[in-house]
Amino acid sequence: MSSCGNPAAEEQALMPRRLKFGKSKDCVRCRLKPGNIVIRHAVYCKECFTPIVELKFRKALEPSVNASAGTSKRPKLKASGNLRPPLDDSGKPRGGTNHPRNASVWPSCIVCYVEACGAFTGMQDRTEDIRSVVEQYPSFDFVPLRIEDAFDGSWWTKVSGSSSTPQVWLELSKEGLITDGLHVASEVTDLTPVEALRLYLSSLPTQTAISSALQNLTRVLILHTAHSRGSSHLLFGSSLTSLSISLLSSISQGGGYAIHEELQEEWTPVAASGSKSSNLLRVIRPLRDVTAKECAVYAWWNNISVIGRDKQRRAILGIAALTKNFVVGLEKDYPSTVSTIARTCEKLEPKDAPSGQCRLCKRPMQSAIQEWKSRISIRSYSDDKLAADLAHIPSSCRDNLDTSTSFQVPPPLALTDFLCYSCHTTLTSRSSRGVKQHNHT
Repeated sequence: MSSCGNPAAEEQALMPRRLKFGKSKDCVRCRLKPGNIVIRHAVYCKECFTPIVELKFRKALEPSVNASAGTSKRPKLKASGNLRPPLDDSGKPRGGTNHPRNASVWPSCIVCYVEACGAFTGMQDRTEDIRSVVEQYPSFDFVPLRIEDAFDGSWWTKVSGSSSTPQVWLELSKEGLITDGLHVASEVTDLTPVEALRLYLSSLPTQTAISSALQNLTRVLILHTAHSRGSSHLLFGSSLTSLSISLLSSISQGGGYAIHEELQEEWTPVAASGSKSSNLLRVIRPLRDVTAKECAVYAWWNNISVIGRDKQRRAILGIAALTKNFVVGLEKDYPSTVSTIARTCEKLEPKDAPSGQCRLCKRPMQSAIQEWKSRISIRSYSDDKLAADLAHIPSSCRDNLDTSTSFQVPPPLALTDFLCYSCHTTLTSRSSRGVKQHNHT
């Protein structure tokens, strides 16, 4: 900034920086102790911070746990002339430790972990590290999974109870994902699950498609595992920060129709015949109001062991990685960014009812996707509206253009009508730079 020679004027012209703390450095809850952490310009001490995080967790979890009983299971006050404490069936007072609110919500709990080291070479297997952490909690049962189980017919037989698991071979270079001329059978191939997984990932067109495929496979494995074990609820450990990043990334990849399912979902598998199972699985994210910073501090102050992820997996480029860098960088100066994203997406609802369930990501599928896509996509230069554009194209390049073929309905043996818009676009998108080969050492 140029100097005008007046020190007083220069001092007044400078914009004051926004204070890191609020009006005081003392805890905003107890107002007695100095603060140890700043959350959205509010200061909390160590003793008050832990109950606040636990309250957010319970507040997000309670509506889904008590969904069958109404809005809440909190005790209601009822006018009565009897001042004696209520008794349970055994004649003991229901107050104190015997109160129903202190009872366990679920009789058992399963911790499911999906190991993704089979996707790329050189990645470390963290299954035993996770097992050692889970064993510290005797009431939890550990169920390890591997990302290549999605291509293992024996695993699908175990979780579905059916001895026939059809395998479909596709040619991703065809936009309609046509399966004619390829194998559609239940016979076992010569490829191992790991080889089939790596062949599938190597055939995907973009880095975004690879990252999205790993997320979808992880989601499908956990959903079917929870449903096969008769679980009533499935809890994901997505924080508010990671949830906001996932919401923006999903919308940018065409998954806006199922954005409500990213927040909260009631899922049930759909058979090949179209029938749904009667066992409903509620998918909950109880940490959706807790930021990544709060999770890290809570784990540090409560001595909770955290197993880090392999850095090689994070190095995968794509829309998800770019979105994460953008949101995390923006959150440093604007702490309310992630909460604004989550609350805005929570208000979004689809206009029409879903036509089914996507066979790949197991999310609700919009009806008439291909008809809508054919209206917004340029597939041929034979349209009269585009005839004028040929005048701007050199004559030497016109021979390579498709001026006669228009969009055709996919044949019966195609997966186009069984995929959501996001999955179909991810599988058929093309990148000018192609897919980079990752050589992990």
